[in-house]
Amino acid sequence: MNSDSVRPAVTELRLSAFKSHRGVTLPLTPLTLLSGGSGSGKSSELQAYEILARLGSGESLARAVGEVAGSPTACVPAGARPDEQGRRGFRIGCTVDGPAGPVSLDLAVQAEPELRIVGERLTGCGETLLTTALTDPTRPAVQAAWHTAGATPVTRAPLPDDRLGTSLLPLRVAGKTAGQRLVLAAAEQVVVALRSAFVCDPRPEVMRGARTGGMGAVAGEGGGSGTDGGGGAGRAAGARGNARGAGGGRGKPVSGPGKTGGPGGAGAAGGAAGVWGAGRKGSGGAGGAGGWGREAGEQCDEGRLRSACDNLPAVLDRTSRECARRHAVLVASVREACAGPVEGLRAVPRQPGEPGEGAAAGPGAVGRGGPAGPPAGAGAGAAGVRAVLDRGELGELPVEQLGDGELRFVALALVLLTGPGVLAMDPVAEVPSAHQQMTVMADGMDRCMDRRQARELVSLAVRMAERGHVRLLGTVRDPAVAEGLPGVQVLHLEA
Repeated sequence: MNSDSVRPAVTELRLSAFKSHRGVTLPLTPLTLLSGGSGSGKSSELQAYEILARLGSGESLARAVGEVAGSPTACVPAGARPDEQGRRGFRIGCTVDGPAGPVSLDLAVQAEPELRIVGERLTGCGETLLTTALTDPTRPAVQAAWHTAGATPVTRAPLPDDRLGTSLLPLRVAGKTAGQRLVLAAAEQVVVALRSAFVCDPRPEVMRGARTGGMGAVAGEGGGSGTDGGGGAGRAAGARGNARGAGGGRGKPVSGPGKTGGPGGAGAAGGAAGVWGAGRKGSGGAGGAGGWGREAGEQCDEGRLRSACDNLPAVLDRTSRECARRHAVLVASVREACAGPVEGLRAVPRQPGEPGEGAAAGPGAVGRGGPAGPPAGAGAGAAGVRAVLDRGELGELPVEQLGDGELRFVALALVLLTGPGVLAMDPVAEVPSAHQQMTVMADGMDRCMDRRQARELVSLAVRMAERGHVRLLGTVRDPAVAEGLPGVQVLHLEA
């Protein structure tokens, strides 16, 4: 294999000890679907991936775990007993393929009595590139050793125990020796792959916010992961209180919504070649955690789709103008999935007095991976336009009147046809977009859809994956939706 042409991608996910999983290794292809009955652990596997992705984006451990799982103890394997010091934890890891060859990252996380990363190992090219270990439980730091291959074989220094050491290496390694350059290449490869993940969970109840304040106008907190439409604080509250600084000492608890307590990864969001928004810069500055780490006080870009897809109309308004060819593909896919005629899909201005016109905040919260909703009075945004289907002689139909399955299909199809420049995510800006590929993570991808709709969505994913810029990791109830489709790997999990 010519690794020079490989875009960094997570090709293996390991759940050594996580929730109901022990010793599980999942091979990931460009298009992987997980199937299995309730309780088989499909969602847990996506959660493990998301925790790694958030850490790779520069988030603190407390925020990453809190947003995804609710509490650290929820990640501890079932039946795990504490040791003599009352400690319990979990272990996850992944392998990233790319120009540096296969690079493996493994984490050991202590969940009780205090959340911290107690061990990290980065390996590649037959070398152990980074190891960390907790040597003094009284200090908020681990002792790190990274490969140097110079006058001294390794360099040792403390790193904070609430951050992914791999993501901090570019700030600590000089790159003067061949060994240091190998460490930097491997670390960059892992960070690029992890930061290229977008968690997509279209929520029809939030997307229909026009009933009480405008479709897509939400008041979530910094990527909060509210699950019941009742607000974005939810599970994020515990994470915010436990956030710590990244400088080796404990920072003060962060009380502001959505703050991460320290610096994140490098750079603002960049676009992906060949997709909507190529080269478009995001609004998050260098060192931020992008969509996941955005502070609630910042006005978000309504032209970038959030995880819950609550701002779908504003994004459609942008993408329909920026790329007519891609928009035509979207309309054709929607035509196959929706009942009745579909001649077009577009965003139109809301009329004065129309429900939702001028509203800046509605019910619910954005899903995981999405930034905060706009502050009150934040311009046109999603509340200023609405999305409609052109039914030809039947007239226009507001998309919020579609069924749940149809509405989710429209949102997921749009995500597959776009890229980082159109999605609320934060890939590494220093790496050319042509050397990156986005991974869409969709738990319950076929939720609310019939088999015809789900199969059309998977077919669209196949076509986009063939272009090399999009990967998909999703869970489905019915694996038959992928039967006969080329390049789709279906992994069946047992409860």
